Amino acid sequence: MARHVRMIDANANRAREALRVMEDLARFALDDDALSRDLKSLRHRLRDVLERLPDGVLAANRDTPGDVGTSISTTAEMQRANLADLATAAGKRLTEALRVLEELAKLFDAELAAEVERLRYAGYELDRRLQLRLGSGRARPWPLCVLLTESLCALPWRQVLTACLEGGVTCVQVREPDFDAASLLDRVREVIAVARPHGVSVIVNDRLDIALAADADGVHLGTRDLPITEARRLAGRTLLIGASTHDLEEAQRAVAAGADYCGVGPMFFTELKPDRAPAGASYLREFLRTYAEVPHLAIGGITPENVQELTEAGARSIAVSRCVCGSSQPGAVLRQLHEALDGAAPNPARARDTVPAERRTHS
Repeated sequence: MARHVRMIDANANRAREALRVMEDLARFALDDDALSRDLKSLRHRLRDVLERLPDGVLAANRDTPGDVGTSISTTAEMQRANLADLATAAGKRLTEALRVLEELAKLFDAELAAEVERLRYAGYELDRRLQLRLGSGRARPWPLCVLLTESLCALPWRQVLTACLEGGVTCVQVREPDFDAASLLDRVREVIAVARPHGVSVIVNDRLDIALAADADGVHLGTRDLPITEARRLAGRTLLIGASTHDLEEAQRAVAAGADYCGVGPMFFTELKPDRAPAGASYLREFLRTYAEVPHLAIGGITPENVQELTEAGARSIAVSRCVCGSSQPGAVLRQLHEALDGAAPNPARARDTVPAERRTHS
């Protein structure tokens, strides 16, 4: 029986530790109240199940120095690329540990085994929710993104692209709504071949299939495009997925679905979306207050003449199109935009609260 108890103790510890990692990711990395509460609830349900064992029996049978498994490890165990990797590892550890507990419980208590089985299924669902919320795990802010559309270019589009790369653009979004699939695929591959050596991300507007086929960095989806959850089913974490948002309700849906970043706009009137009323700097402020940890791209009608209004509202990442593509001097326009961004004061919306660490923890 001692061996059984040692196995229960080890897997109970694994499950509790995994839940704590997942809970803290939901709480501190995502600021997701509902997910954090549900993970905490599962952790407490597991505690209640374990309390059905004789008091003190787990600790009494623990033999860490004699556990041969403590010296067995793999290189992969010590490597995590990002928070999404942490969540994946913790989710696997949780459900594997619960499965072992369930099987062991079958040896002496069928009712207990059934309860652990219910915990395991709840763990699968919470693992799914956490991984969706974390998106690809590779999101990073792009101070300046250019939507590259050939029909808007005053100069040959390749010349505009070169100016963007030389002008410090950190992301190029290929937006060619009039291209057929084959032509768009060729264009995206050509942009990637030029941009990737510069460390510049390449995003495809609207077309998940093209982004996957071209091995782009990501896809940007509008409110009428494929839903983010469906895109994630197809792409997994291989692509960054961005979402257009025009108000806080749309932003909430995008963030909950696991968008890696949100387009926030339109800030001003734009001929690209003439039927869309500007959301303005007021929406930008709301977004930054509500989703301070989510990368943003203020977008829509932005020019060197009005960008300061957005930096004063807190924007630190912008996406532009016509003002760069349609200029005969795109490099000069980019310099003006960079000057506005570089001269912006620190964004107070991104400051963490000042509650001491000991008051931010809970059992």
